[in-house]
Amino acid sequence: MDFLFIPLALVAGALLAVQAGANAQLSKAIGSPFAATTLQLSVGALVLLLLTLLSGTLVALSLLPNAQWWHIVGGTASALYVISGILLFPRIGAVVSVGLFIAGQVLASAALDVFGVLGVKATGLSLGVTVGAALVMAGAPLIVLGQKNTPTEAGRGQYGWMALALFAGAVLPVQGAVNALLKHDLGGAMFATGAVSFVVAAMTMAVAQIGVTTMPGAAKASLDKSSLDKLSSVPWWGWLGGFAGATYVTTVFTAIPAIGAATTVGLTVAGQQVASVFVDKYGWFRLPQRPVSKTRLLGVALLLAGVGVIKLI
Repeated sequence: MDFLFIPLALVAGALLAVQAGANAQLSKAIGSPFAATTLQLSVGALVLLLLTLLSGTLVALSLLPNAQWWHIVGGTASALYVISGILLFPRIGAVVSVGLFIAGQVLASAALDVFGVLGVKATGLSLGVTVGAALVMAGAPLIVLGQKNTPTEAGRGQYGWMALALFAGAVLPVQGAVNALLKHDLGGAMFATGAVSFVVAAMTMAVAQIGVTTMPGAAKASLDKSSLDKLSSVPWWGWLGGFAGATYVTTVFTAIPAIGAATTVGLTVAGQQVASVFVDKYGWFRLPQRPVSKTRLLGVALLLAGVGVIKLI
């Protein structure tokens, strides 16, 4: 049955690019990326809670007090990733953002497999992991260098955005491993685990929203009546972020124990990269169109080659 995770992981990875683009539109309508992220994560939490109820596993939530506290906080990674996508896609482009997300994901997942931490079975430093990680790290800079006419924050600020993308990618495999531990704590209840993760993520973003709006001199954007009125301008696909995120998170924490962290991330990476190229080339989700240069394509090829090596060798 493990082979079923191959197409699921590919689709889940592609949905990450959809999630970031959709969330960017919701953020634009509301006027606050923090408020938009809170709303989308709340949608994902409600979907997963409904699935928990329909699957008859709601009782699994009663086991939550017995779980270790750090098994419960995996959802904070979703909050970081979603807000990073909202901030990064309009500034450095979909391919650059996803390329750096990928580099962080692959390196973190390789570390999980090599060292066997967070409940992941240790595989040791294999030739495939070594060569694959090297190819990924060679491909990510080429994608960045191949990005032309990218709107960024002035001056050296763009390097800060790139560092954020790398870190945001790295926390995703860690989240998957932590959520797999939480799933075990909850007696294997898949949807209940996802629901807890998304509730934590939504609460994290709500706290961040409150913190931002109370800072001296900060813009007071929030979900007031004026901003809610603007939600009518959001297209139907602008609400898909929560569904996409729920699918990704649920797929990853169920796939990691079955096929390993590096393989799971490798498959989601392939889906991410293909989807992000289309987002940039055709300006999907009302984002600016950006040409796919030969340098960027070479970077994409190296990334995908690295993923293949990690999976196959």
